[in-house]
Amino acid sequence: MAACEVYKHRELQRSRLYKRGRTGRRCSSGPLALRKRQLWTHFNQHRGEKTSSQMENMKSARKYDTGGVGSDLSEQIKAATKDSHVRAENTQLMLSYQKGQISLVQYKVLLCSLYEIYKALEEELDRNSSHPAVAPIYFPQELARLESLESDLEHFLGSDWRRRVIIPAATHRYAQRLREIGRKNPALLVAHAYTRYLGDLSGGQVLGKITQKSLGLSSKEGLSFFSFPGVSSPNRFKQLYRSRMNGIDLTEEGRREMLEEAVSAFEFNIQVFDDLQKMLSVTTATANQSNVVFPTAAHQSPRVMQFAVGLCVALATVGLGMYAL
Repeated sequence: MAACEVYKHRELQRSRLYKRGRTGRRCSSGPLALRKRQLWTHFNQHRGEKTSSQMENMKSARKYDTGGVGSDLSEQIKAATKDSHVRAENTQLMLSYQKGQISLVQYKVLLCSLYEIYKALEEELDRNSSHPAVAPIYFPQELARLESLESDLEHFLGSDWRRRVIIPAATHRYAQRLREIGRKNPALLVAHAYTRYLGDLSGGQVLGKITQKSLGLSSKEGLSFFSFPGVSSPNRFKQLYRSRMNGIDLTEEGRREMLEEAVSAFEFNIQVFDDLQKMLSVTTATANQSNVVFPTAAHQSPRVMQFAVGLCVALATVGLGMYAL
């Protein structure tokens, strides 16, 4: 074979190898395969890690891939939060939930965290209901979750459930953020309301059935959170909600802040799920799921439930069979 033909043959082989790597086909040997394995190993090692500066780095970037989605705020939020949405759905807690691998202990702990989050969100929405950005998406009769969560918690924990729970650090940070923007920049509540309510409305019926089956519940008592009796057609209501939200008058700076806050909302949820999973990983190994005891919290405020003073204390308590949030 002539030198020119040998050169062409080698270049053709390299081109094929490159294309195989680009298209995702398996490349079992060679430098490209080694590089792909290294990248995959690095991804698996770091995919679940969180750093304290994660959200700050996200905000400092101030750039989101919203190209080609038009000027609708709802579509821009969807595009900006796509990656965070996938990460939230793939947390260990949510994957277990979707597979029907949720225990009564896990459900009770999750309800307590959701209660603290919605308490902060809905109190701030109520307080700012006349704000120009909040008013268009303020639907307390249709969407409010607080009473439903109170009903579910009372069903499982008894009438004095408020005195028996402590809120973990990630949930407390989420609630504190909602309180902060409610005071300083109420328009950003829209990002959290959209993220939470439409997510719950979209998956409520499915998750409710999964929960009922997983826990072996004979009735829907304790599952009020998943029910929206004020919404006859979830799809039509979501269209209305998005239309109202898209009509909110925002400056360019206000829109950018809204997108950043929507991403932050998903990050808060990811941290809440991971925090709960850490607690429950200890709980599952030592607890009797049919005999859950929530410790009475000392110095309990009648309006705001206390949060754990350090996750280690909560983990130690949970490990002994006393489930503390």
